[in-house]
Amino acid sequence: MGLQIIPVTLLEEYSKQVPNTLQAHFDALKDAEISTDSFSFYTSVASVFSSKIEGEEIELDSYVKYKRFGIEFLPDYTKKIDDLYNAYSFAKTHPLNKENIAEIHKILGKHIVAVGQQDKLRNKNMYVSSPDGKIEYVAATPFQLEVEMEKLYNDIAQLLQQPLSICETFFFASLIHLVFVKIHPWNDGNGRTGRLLEKWFLAEKLGEKAWFVKSEKYYYQHHQTYYTNLRGLGLEYPELDYTKALPFLLMLPNSLMISEES
Repeated sequence: MGLQIIPVTLLEEYSKQVPNTLQAHFDALKDAEISTDSFSFYTSVASVFSSKIEGEEIELDSYVKYKRFGIEFLPDYTKKIDDLYNAYSFAKTHPLNKENIAEIHKILGKHIVAVGQQDKLRNKNMYVSSPDGKIEYVAATPFQLEVEMEKLYNDIAQLLQQPLSICETFFFASLIHLVFVKIHPWNDGNGRTGRLLEKWFLAEKLGEKAWFVKSEKYYYQHHQTYYTNLRGLGLEYPELDYTKALPFLLMLPNSLMISEES
């Protein structure tokens, strides 16, 4: 495919390990009965659990009561989740491209980063730690960011034009997520953006049902494994070994195999 930054070396092995029921599980996805024209239950699920991965103290039940039924909570309890909800809503109605990725960072970063830093590449070195304080990896340097991000934008654009099987689509969606968070281009909001990009790519290739995949919830329920798999590629950005990415890449299809009750 001539991709510049997204590796394809694991695709054959990945295809062997992804269950052949992936399409059937995807086809069975449907929206929740509680959803309305102005409220999406699964966007709430995505926003709450992606935020909880980042340490936000928010519960899905409380957020649904607030968002769907108008039960009031303190603004500090809901504002960051509202911002992320709005970013998902924006992605649902806009094409996945460089300009719109910048826009979702403005939306989801409204209460996370200063106005002058929204959609702007960071200018300082960055290391990423898990909620328990462990250093997960050292991100790309500020001097690398523009080049690395342009590579990723170009790869995304190319993949969106390519005919892909559902297995290939899940594979590349996970890699977009992974490569983005390893670059870590912004001062904050990278994890939230990476998880949104993953689902946005799925939706661009597979349609509306992709927004019903509970990947963010699965990542939160297995957040120690999520961080372990991120850490598994290595500590320093120039030394990342994407041949070790398979455990991370398999988490997305695994999230589709969980029961509706989980």
